[in-house]
Amino acid sequence: MIINTGARTDTAQWYAPWLLRRFEEGFVFVRNPLFPHKVSRYELDPAVVDCVVFCSKNYAPLLPRLQEITSRFNTHFHYTITAYGRDIEPLVPSIDDSVQTLYDLERIVGAKRICWRYDPVLLTDTYTIERHLETFSHLCDRLAGHVDRCIFSFVERYQKLEQNFPELAFPTSEERDALAAGLGRIAGEYGILIQTCGNNGLWPQYGIGCSGCTTLAMLGAANGIEFRRLKHKGQRAGCGCFESRDIGAYDTCPNGCRYCYANRSPQKALENYRTNHDPESPLLLGHLQDGDEISFAKQKSLLVPQQMTLGL
Repeated sequence: MIINTGARTDTAQWYAPWLLRRFEEGFVFVRNPLFPHKVSRYELDPAVVDCVVFCSKNYAPLLPRLQEITSRFNTHFHYTITAYGRDIEPLVPSIDDSVQTLYDLERIVGAKRICWRYDPVLLTDTYTIERHLETFSHLCDRLAGHVDRCIFSFVERYQKLEQNFPELAFPTSEERDALAAGLGRIAGEYGILIQTCGNNGLWPQYGIGCSGCTTLAMLGAANGIEFRRLKHKGQRAGCGCFESRDIGAYDTCPNGCRYCYANRSPQKALENYRTNHDPESPLLLGHLQDGDEISFAKQKSLLVPQQMTLGL
């Protein structure tokens, strides 16, 4: 199975001690977001966890001890570096700091295991098409040869955005096409493979591929392993990623990104981080409570079985 550590929150940046402790102790509890009293236990064991996927805007807090995980597990890293400043991403490091941290990450895991995320792409009076293309070109110049590929997507309509980011203007089809044309051209100039994820747009005419951002082929190639031929069910409608199990929790990421879909509000997430997180708890948020129902998750390896070589 595939374990995801960062789809619901940025564990690498904000919860590194907890994450390392979970891998050290070999299990984690995950509370069901729809049925809060249902808790799943996942074994963090290489025998059943084929790959650990990370998604973060800042790996610096995790790097000093990252090898405690990479020495035992296959891994894959998504690193989000965008054009936005603190007006959009309040607690995310600067571009210069992020690029340096990516270099540090690459020295540990290698470029083949790193996907650079340039998303979500959105427009405001400050972040125009021209601003995006200028920043993207600058980033390509610094990241070429240090990442496996670039994945981008356009901002999607979530109800939470209407509350947390009311001035956001969603790109029109013409603006999306202009941005895609520019991003594809620039990535091609720097020799960076570029793709969208799922149904966020099709622009093969600009050299842009379309695939899931976490496919078995991608994870296999990054780690030199082979998965069985399995259907990609996706994480949601139109998604081409292989199904994974996230060990985080919603409403826990203090980054405060205004486009965030995982937080009801930045204030709620910051409150949870400050008052409801215990690094020693098996749960990211809080502790087990009376009435909780704990079940062992079904886990099995998806890898092609090792072939036995008989001696002659």
